[in-house]
Amino acid sequence: MPSFKYVGKTRSGTVQEGEVEAKDRLAAAAILRRRNITVQSIKKKSKGIEIKIPALGKKIKDKDIVIFTRQFATMIDAGLPLVQCLDILGTQTDNKVFGKVIDQIKGNVESGATFNESLRKHPNVFSELYTNMVEAGETGGVLDTILNRLSAYMEKSISLKKKIKSALVYPASIICIAILVVIFLMIFVIPIFAQMFAGFGQTLPIYTRIVIGLSNFMKSYILFILAFTIGAMVFFRHLYKRNLKVRRSVDSTLLKLPIFGTLIQKVAVAKFTRTLGTLVSSGVPIIEGLEITAKTSGNKVVEGAVISAISSIKEGQTIAEPLSRKKVFPPMVVQMISVGENTGALDTMLSKIADFYEEEVDASVAGLTSLLEPLIMAFLGVIIGFVVVAMYLPIFKLATFIK
Repeated sequence: MPSFKYVGKTRSGTVQEGEVEAKDRLAAAAILRRRNITVQSIKKKSKGIEIKIPALGKKIKDKDIVIFTRQFATMIDAGLPLVQCLDILGTQTDNKVFGKVIDQIKGNVESGATFNESLRKHPNVFSELYTNMVEAGETGGVLDTILNRLSAYMEKSISLKKKIKSALVYPASIICIAILVVIFLMIFVIPIFAQMFAGFGQTLPIYTRIVIGLSNFMKSYILFILAFTIGAMVFFRHLYKRNLKVRRSVDSTLLKLPIFGTLIQKVAVAKFTRTLGTLVSSGVPIIEGLEITAKTSGNKVVEGAVISAISSIKEGQTIAEPLSRKKVFPPMVVQMISVGENTGALDTMLSKIADFYEEEVDASVAGLTSLLEPLIMAFLGVIIGFVVVAMYLPIFKLATFIK
C-alpha cells in the first residue's frame, strides 16, 4: 500500500507532519480527518530503491493476535509502560513473523507515534476495526478495557468460524472421498470388467455401456479434467474476489439457498450485531462503527444494506428504520435495535442479539449435520450402487444364458 506525506494542523492548532498509508490521496485525507487533523498538504511518497526479503516463518493467525491482545490488556492494567509491554510481548511470542511486527510497532511508538498509528502501518495484521477501537481506547484513557473487549470479540468470532467449518468439513470430506473412490473404480476397476465383457459376444445392457463409456472417457482425459477443474476453481475464486457484481450475485444466491441460506443469514446477523455492539460500547461513533461493520461483514448483500442505512441515518433517521426495509435483517432484530436506541442501551441490546443468534447458529449447525449425514450416505449408496449393479448385470445375464 502506498504512503503519503502530509502536513496538517491538529485541533489545538499545532502543525503536524508525518506519513499515512492508504490506497489513494482521498483515502489518506479521510484517515487524517478521522484523526482530527486538518490537511494543509498531502503528496505521495516517492519510492526509493527497496529490496524486500520474503518473511520466513509461520503465518500470523487470529489466535496469535487474540493472545497478544489479552496479554497486552493484562500488562496495561498492571501499570506497565506501553513500550515495555511491546518489548515483552515481542520477545515471548512463538511466531517469529509476528514478533518482528511487534518490534516494528515498538520502534514506531518510541519514535513518537501513537499506538493506533503504529498499528495502522500493518493493515494485513490489524484490521480497521482493531485500530479504530484502539484509537478510541487511547483517546478515552481506557486502553486496557478496550483491549479486553477486543480479545473477547475476536474469541467469539473465531468460535463462530469454527462452528461453520465443523458444519462443512464432514460433508465435504465424505464427498471428496466418494469422488476419489469413483475415480479409482472408473480408471482401474471398470477397464478390467470391460475386457472380460468383450469376450462374452453378447450385447451389454445400456447401464453397463454407459459406465464403460464414462470409464474410457475418464481414463483418456483424467489429467485434462483435473486441470480444467482446478483452473475453473482458481478462476472463479479470482473473479469472486475482484468482481463486485459477481460477488454480490453469489452472496445473494447463497442467502436464498433452502438449507444453508438460513444458516448464512444467522451468521451474518450474529457477526453484524457483535461487531457493531463492540464498537459502540468502545466509544466509536455510530456512523464510523457502521462503516467498519459493513466492511467486515463478509457478505456483499449485508454490506450493501448497512451502507444504504448509513445514508438514511445521516439524514436523521434511526438505525432501525432503514434496516427494517432490508430483508437481510429479521423483524425481531430490527425491533430489538429500535428498543436499544430508545432506551439508550444500544450496545447491550446488540450484544444480546449476537448471543441469541450465536446460539441459533449452534442449533442450526447441529441440525444441519444430522440432516446431511443420511443424505450424503444415501447419495453415495446410489452412485456406487449404480456402478456395481451396472458391472454385475452382464454377469447375471450370462448366468441366465448358460442355464
